Amino acid sequence: MSIKRALISVSDKTGLVEFAKALAAMSVEIISTGGTAKLLAKEGIPCVEISQYTGFPEMMDGRVKTLHPKVHGGLLHLRDNEEHVAQAKAHGIEAIDLVVVNLYPFEATVAKPGVTLEEAIENIDIGGPSMLRSAAKNYRSVTVVTDPADYDEIVETMKANEGATTLQLRERLGIKVFVTTSKYDGAIANFLNKEKECASGFSLCLPRVTELRYGENSHQSGALFGRWDEFFEKLAGKDLSYNNILDITAAAELMVEFSEPTVAILKHTNPCGVGSDPDLRAAWDKAFATDKQAPFGGIIVCNRPLTLGLAEAISEIFSEVIIAPEFDADARALLQRKKNLRLMRQLRRVAEPQGVDDFVIRSVAGGVLVQNRDNYAAEERKVSTTRPPTADELAAMEFGWKVVKHVKSNAIVYAAKDRTLGVGAGQMSRVDSSRIAVAKAKDAGLSLVGSAVCSDAFFPFADGLIAAAEAGATCAIQPGGSQRDPEVIAAANERGMAMLLTAFRHFRH
Repeated sequence: MSIKRALISVSDKTGLVEFAKALAAMSVEIISTGGTAKLLAKEGIPCVEISQYTGFPEMMDGRVKTLHPKVHGGLLHLRDNEEHVAQAKAHGIEAIDLVVVNLYPFEATVAKPGVTLEEAIENIDIGGPSMLRSAAKNYRSVTVVTDPADYDEIVETMKANEGATTLQLRERLGIKVFVTTSKYDGAIANFLNKEKECASGFSLCLPRVTELRYGENSHQSGALFGRWDEFFEKLAGKDLSYNNILDITAAAELMVEFSEPTVAILKHTNPCGVGSDPDLRAAWDKAFATDKQAPFGGIIVCNRPLTLGLAEAISEIFSEVIIAPEFDADARALLQRKKNLRLMRQLRRVAEPQGVDDFVIRSVAGGVLVQNRDNYAAEERKVSTTRPPTADELAAMEFGWKVVKHVKSNAIVYAAKDRTLGVGAGQMSRVDSSRIAVAKAKDAGLSLVGSAVCSDAFFPFADGLIAAAEAGATCAIQPGGSQRDPEVIAAANERGMAMLLTAFRHFRH
């Protein structure tokens, strides 16, 4: 359909001036509203104000301006329906062939600290979604654009088709509208549900980032949706797999816990070694020493720019993915020699309240489970034993507690003040997890004498703590809350151990 008349009303004015100039150069009449009209006039681009076009003034602080039959009739009437065309002509309704609208920034508004309900409600767009939906419904005749990234394609298509767009383009842009408005409405519903604590539903609509070769296994299909590219950038290597993405996310979430220079190695989302040191190469040595078998084909993450020294150490083993906020030039050149190794630059921190990122979503039979993230940091450390911990023991417990939170339950971590010594994950018995952690430390030639034992949930019986003491642990950190806490505390006192209770568990199923 040839575009002769366009209605432009945008909140995000990125690229708008260039786009409008291109339309004007092709003799497209432009109708516009409010701030958009002022910008176009300032740039010398001819446009008709919406109130002049409809013959009705903007009113109620702009709440009512485009909700008018001349607008929606111009969008919705079927050009090949004689009755529609006659009715439009009888009521002075002219066809609008292109709608350019993006919505009030509701999500950005509610992401601001301290936003009020009133401020949020004022940023609920009414006219914008209405115009978008009207135009998208009539995509056979109307071109609709809500994303500035599509401006260039529209202009190029019009130039190649004597001022017209193709049906294929209009279809794609129309579908994009409904994805956009669905996501927008979902964000509003989720905010109000949370604000008023009366959740009657949960909405989620995310753009597709990429199709994956397959899912968790080769016989499963898979795709990535959301804002992944805001957090990570692939610098080199093969395409990411479904499992890579899970592992990268787990690695980045673990790194949120550490402010000091730290390197971690993960396998199947479980940490198998973590070390901290001002020298990243030394931090790697501590992490790798925990378990020299599991890192094969694993994920490596650090929270400082990756240095050549660290790259040289990493290159000695096979890894799937390496994640860092930046890569030194020499380090990147060395690692890129491995064509299959994926190098990921982390652009921003994860696992912090950021709209949809404030939720953890898991599929279940017939629906989904939704919960807030486990990012609660205001835990109190209560000394439950006769002997308080030494400074080194306290540091070891704090280090291990950061790690055990990210190990699959039942989880046990033995730690020193700057490194993991043994990790036991995902066992049906907490004692079995402890045995695995002890065995891993023994296989690695690491002594657990003087270590801290960290448990993601309470010790249900004293046997787990006793086993840790027999392995060499001199202190323990755990949530507490078991009916047998007195027995566990008594066992710790009998062995001269110090123990902290946090009152908060960190199950990870």
